[in-house]
Amino acid sequence: MTDLVRLLGRKAQIVLVISLLATAATLILRMVGANSVAVFVASAVALAALASLVGEGTEQLGHRLGPGATGVLQSALGNLPELFISLFALQAGLVVVVQTALIGSILANSLLVLGLAFFLGGLKHGAQKFGPGPNQMISTLLLLAVAALAIPTFATAPGGPDAGHIDDLSIICAIVLLIIFAASIPFSLRGGSGASSGEAAPIANQWPLLLALGTLAAGGVGAAFVSDWFVEALKPSMATLGLSEGFVGLVIVAIAGNAVENVVGVQMAMQNKPDLAISLILNSSLQVALALIPALVLISQFFTMAHLTLVAPFLLIAALVFTAVLGALIVNDGESTWLEGVTLIGLYIIIAASFWWGPAIKP
Repeated sequence: MTDLVRLLGRKAQIVLVISLLATAATLILRMVGANSVAVFVASAVALAALASLVGEGTEQLGHRLGPGATGVLQSALGNLPELFISLFALQAGLVVVVQTALIGSILANSLLVLGLAFFLGGLKHGAQKFGPGPNQMISTLLLLAVAALAIPTFATAPGGPDAGHIDDLSIICAIVLLIIFAASIPFSLRGGSGASSGEAAPIANQWPLLLALGTLAAGGVGAAFVSDWFVEALKPSMATLGLSEGFVGLVIVAIAGNAVENVVGVQMAMQNKPDLAISLILNSSLQVALALIPALVLISQFFTMAHLTLVAPFLLIAALVFTAVLGALIVNDGESTWLEGVTLIGLYIIIAASFWWGPAIKP
């Protein structure tokens, strides 16, 4: 047992300890009937740690199969916590939280995490240059994903040609996005720069196969349980704190379920590896947009839960459009600076603030 713990490495050991402590704290707080806010905070910390743990296991397993397969595995497994949160929240009828959390995940990665990578990397190394080719593909696919959300929103608005057919149009767009995502997988496995491609991050030590699989299994099971507890405490916590569904989903749930996992991208930028940093961060946004969101749209249509559609509030659509356009302009020139990082972070703060005063859940 001691040898296995040593094999994990210092970073994974810290993540594992935080995961165990936060999960245990959440369980104990629920058993003693603690305040819902305390359960919510503990479960959010546990989810963030479990997301990072799943990411560690995925990376280790992917290194045995090559960089292309690593990207595919990240697509399939990296968003497990978000998937569980979304499913439990849809069963609880929290459609706004799910929708804003999924879009918030894209915004957090594309603005906050990428902005931190550019800012900290730029402060340490000055202007950082990277190959624009693969990143242009990512930018193109992100713009497509934004269009897949914008078009149903406008087409089904009152007076639009598809008014009254929100579910139908959402299903069609979701299927198209999943087909595009599936088409990118063989391209990625051959080493192309498709939706799930990306250079594999170097690792200090290689885990045994059983340890990588066990970490993934433990992280996935833990995320399933903690997601249920998280969603259970979510609504009363929002009522107690006077927070809006939009802000909770866009910022808190999005960061807890996904953005923490991508802090490794910031570390790569600080190590002067901007190509790898951008690939890791933006591909995560792309996986949510091309795979997770459309998959949840289809799942919610055919199971007993609230329906998730691709029709979003105009403010969310505008935020996505500005994010995709600004990201494309910054990434496509092949160079990043700390000021561009500040620009991305600034836009994220503005978007988050715009949801702060939304209608709060009443007790």
